[in-house]
Amino acid sequence: MSRARRKKEEMNGNSLGVLSPGALAGAERSEGERSEPQRSAAAAKAGADSPLASRPDPEVVAKAKRRTYTAEYKQRILAEAEAAAIPGGVGALLRREGLYSSLLAYWRRERADGIRKALTPRKRGPKSKRHPMDEEIQKLRRQNARLTEDLRKAELIIDVQKKVAALLGRAIPDADPEEKS
Repeated sequence: MSRARRKKEEMNGNSLGVLSPGALAGAERSEGERSEPQRSAAAAKAGADSPLASRPDPEVVAKAKRRTYTAEYKQRILAEAEAAAIPGGVGALLRREGLYSSLLAYWRRERADGIRKALTPRKRGPKSKRHPMDEEIQKLRRQNARLTEDLRKAELIIDVQKKVAALLGRAIPDADPEEKS
């Protein structure tokens, strides 16, 4: 019986499309892989009346790790891809190495950026630890503090002048008539 027919029959038996553990036992597996019923049956035979048999399987599946590639490997693959003369040579290379074509495009871009970066002239001497905007910000903050203090002093003087004028009987208007026009 073909795999597609077997899967279809299993799916018809379960309307939600979720395979039962018994249905999984019949599915094709690689040699090293065991189904849950086989593992639990082996544990049940080993200690049927022990309390360990009721515990879930403590096996932890290894977490997938992102692949990393050395610069030499990237250069070798790019050289092979560029040297592929026959049609489909790049595809064969990618299948053989287990890579995606998008990686080739990304590596080509990295190579071009690296060449461009290596050829651009660099400023000599030690790197500056201060950002140029920080100096400007500090200058503006000092200026703002000085002007705020000057404004406070001017308002104090104006208040004193108003009080003196009120004591002498000459009231000073709040706003200057020239400013309104």
